[in-house]
Amino acid sequence: MTLHTLNASPASAAFADCLRLLAAGDALLLLGDGVYAALEGTEPRRALDASGALLYLLQPDAAAAGVLGRIGSAAVVDMDGFVELSERFVRQLAWY
Repeated sequence: MTLHTLNASPASAAFADCLRLLAAGDALLLLGDGVYAALEGTEPRRALDASGALLYLLQPDAAAAGVLGRIGSAAVVDMDGFVELSERFVRQLAWY
């Protein structure tokens, strides 16, 4: 199980590469422009849901992007939650 962090828009090559390696049981934390991939009803969100990975958004970034009311069941974590995820998932991959 791996924690993926994505700090790139859903239109980026980094998103496509990350999506290709996501597996059930992995976790994906969306940061920066990555939070836009969590918008309900979009193709990126459908692809993330189909991956079987656990989906998280960093709260300050999601709030700054104005997406908090449009992410459905995605979990929102603060910096302490980010640290907890990094402790729980020994393997980590960062996507930019």
